[in-house]
Amino acid sequence: MSKIKILIPVYNDWQSFFKLIENINSQISTLNDEFSVIIVNDASTENRSEFSVDLNNLKSVQIINMKENKGHARCNAAGLKYINEKEDFDYLIPMDGDGEDRPEELILLIEKIKDYPDAVVTANRVKRSEGFLFKFCYLVHKYLTFIFTGKTIKYGNYSCLPKSVVKKMVNEPATWSSFSGSLAKTVKDRKSISSERGTRYFGLSKMSFVKLLKHSLSIIAVFKITLLIRSIIFLIAYLSLVTGKISVITLIPVIGVIVLMLSVITLSKRENMSEFNNSLENIDSIDKIK
Repeated sequence: MSKIKILIPVYNDWQSFFKLIENINSQISTLNDEFSVIIVNDASTENRSEFSVDLNNLKSVQIINMKENKGHARCNAAGLKYINEKEDFDYLIPMDGDGEDRPEELILLIEKIKDYPDAVVTANRVKRSEGFLFKFCYLVHKYLTFIFTGKTIKYGNYSCLPKSVVKKMVNEPATWSSFSGSLAKTVKDRKSISSERGTRYFGLSKMSFVKLLKHSLSIIAVFKITLLIRSIIFLIAYLSLVTGKISVITLIPVIGVIVLMLSVITLSKRENMSEFNNSLENIDSIDKIK
């Protein structure tokens, strides 16, 4: 029987979280592993209501309350570090707290790790629930990531990590900035399940165009050396082709690539290992729901 920790960052969206944890409790009822849930409350400004539902299939439920809001990626990274240092576990499953990571797929993740007990299993998106414009922007994000890094990243946080991989990720600076980018850098051989992006239980999606852009650039920043090399090769090749034909229009790709390089270099400064190492000092208190 494996000890599995489910890590869920939350900021204010308590209504969705309470429904999610009920669904998790229901979905794991047929599994024989020991499940515990650890919530990282990223300094929510809204008070959570009392939770009285019987979570009979969960070993324990803890809420780690942070002093200062650090954002989703860093909240998730701090949770990884806490579990690695403070908890006894075999596997860790990070997932979003709004229902977009479907608890119905937990069984698929667990079945996969039974076949590949030492492998990372990612939930690769095969279907999304957003509108056409967001889907188009997300497709552009995936192609840009592949072109400039050589990496095809079809997953977000939702995955199942063996303890050995968690140890590697908490020693990787990129984890402080981008979970999926760090995982792609840290682990080359990964297994996967097909995953459908669920709809939020309550309210509208918090992933705006600006946040998607930042998310995309944060992933690319993990592979900034590859980006710089490919960008330089592109600029040399492109400028050699347009020699004698320089105009405002022909310079647009050049400006775009330069802006991309500068943006990525700026975002790469988020990979601060000192802040990551000290992230548990941001813990204010720990509540035990169960």
